[in-house]
Amino acid sequence: MEIYLVRHTETVCEKGICYGQSDVGIRAPYETIFETILEQLPEQGVMYTSPLQRCLILAQHIQEAKGIPIVAEEPRLKEMHFGDWELQAWNAIPRTVLDPWMNDFVNVAVPNGESFIDLDQRVWEFLEEKLEKPNEKPLILVTHSGVIRSVLCRINNIPLQEAFSTPLDYGVVVKVEYTR
Repeated sequence: MEIYLVRHTETVCEKGICYGQSDVGIRAPYETIFETILEQLPEQGVMYTSPLQRCLILAQHIQEAKGIPIVAEEPRLKEMHFGDWELQAWNAIPRTVLDPWMNDFVNVAVPNGESFIDLDQRVWEFLEEKLEKPNEKPLILVTHSGVIRSVLCRINNIPLQEAFSTPLDYGVVVKVEYTR
């Protein structure tokens, strides 16, 4: 099955801000990058999106431009929950709480948030549900960097600790082939 992993475009947050599941907007103008994204997508598909506006706006544009319906706004496709760190500057987070997470982000949960393995488990739970019922149409997921990294690790048998070794720009479309 073809899966298209689509990352939202740049947000309105300043560089260096931790915004995980905070519902922040996207930086305008975004029409040009939306058109570039559309060129990389198939003509048909089954689309799910994170309910956060930075993904939903893009998914709605895909729906209008290509006629690919949004099947659902799926909460399990949200970015990692950064708990107490949401909307904080990364350099303002005390090293005493940041360092343990930085040393083992896979297993250590952010205070009042989640770990990367928590994100991975919810994303894979969603994907397994969708992959159980084979579909001829490609699966299109409009989502976030953390979710895309989780999927790529699972599909390519890469340890979660190496999830951030590949850069994922805003507005990137990653096409993968999934076989059971």
